[in-house]
Amino acid sequence: MRVGIVCPYSLDAPGGVQNHVRDLAEVLLAEGHAVSVLAPADDDTPVPPYVVPAGRAVPVPYNGSVARLAFGPVSAARVRRWIRDGQFDVLHIHEPATPSLSLLALWAAVGPIVGTFHTAMPRSRMMSVASSVLRPALEKISARIAVSEPARDTLVQHLGGEPVVIPNGLFVDRFARARPRPEWQGEDGTMCFLGRLDEPRKGLAVLLRAFPAIWRARPSVRLLVAGPGDVEEVRSGLPAECRDAVTFLGKIDDEGKADMFASSQVYVAPQTGGESFGIVLVEAMAAGAPVLASDLDAFRLVVDGGRLGRLFGVGDSDDLATGALELLGDAALRDRLREAARVAVRRYDWSAVAKEILSVYEMVAAGYPGVGEADDRSGGVRPGGKVR
Repeated sequence: MRVGIVCPYSLDAPGGVQNHVRDLAEVLLAEGHAVSVLAPADDDTPVPPYVVPAGRAVPVPYNGSVARLAFGPVSAARVRRWIRDGQFDVLHIHEPATPSLSLLALWAAVGPIVGTFHTAMPRSRMMSVASSVLRPALEKISARIAVSEPARDTLVQHLGGEPVVIPNGLFVDRFARARPRPEWQGEDGTMCFLGRLDEPRKGLAVLLRAFPAIWRARPSVRLLVAGPGDVEEVRSGLPAECRDAVTFLGKIDDEGKADMFASSQVYVAPQTGGESFGIVLVEAMAAGAPVLASDLDAFRLVVDGGRLGRLFGVGDSDDLATGALELLGDAALRDRLREAARVAVRRYDWSAVAKEILSVYEMVAAGYPGVGEADDRSGGVRPGGKVR
């Protein structure tokens, strides 16, 4: 099968959507499918051989974060050329409503189109206003996928449709093989955090407000903080007496991330909102780190209401500290959580997730001869297109 995948966000920045697209492409290629990924990038940006750059990405504030998007006439022309040259059996567009390559591709194509929706924003005024404009284009999508129940609820509320829920995928065994690094071990246990330091919704500030109380109860505890951002600014906000207990790892690769989880007795996910799934919780569980997460809908689903990890009140630093001390002080509890999580994370392995996605591809492809190029935004077909 020839599959075209559209990623709206620049691949040079970390993110759940980008990782999902990259991993899916590699799984499909390994299974013998022909895959091309269209993503924002300059022509001289290093990308995998299956990625086609579609123009420079511009940072845009979105959903409490900063998304790097590509839009405009240059990108639109590249999208049309990529669709025309690709001769795809299926076009898989991620975040089809995002004003980037995804929306451009949706306007430009007709035929068997799969849309995956990652965003969870149940009270988005922007999406409510845009829904009437987007609906005609979204009607071209043959099948809709949501990565979680919160993402599904957002899609149904604002844009309609009947999506199937297929979660983000993970190479579980890669994380299960991770090993603790002695230099990251604390005598009173090790905690870790992963996320952009300067993005408020990732919740680092909530964790750092809790950490002095944790450190006073367990003076030899270690906190590992991984992710890009201004380390000195963050460090200066900590009380001087416990600064040495916090190690900033900066931006780390997948191997380092897995080893950090494996080195930790607690992975803390203090996000305050805007999370549609929580793949990082699954990564931590796969590597053997018990999870302590804020009680967001998406996180509650991943930890099965508390069976696979502990939850604390969103933004509540005191509750976070209480939960962390409970986990750090109870080895038997950590072992129970690890064992339950070890079994549960298999649900997210790419060996299972890719089969579900391929079944959607096969279903939509059965009704069309292939992807064609639309002659305008109304969904007509340019002469010579594959779809009639």
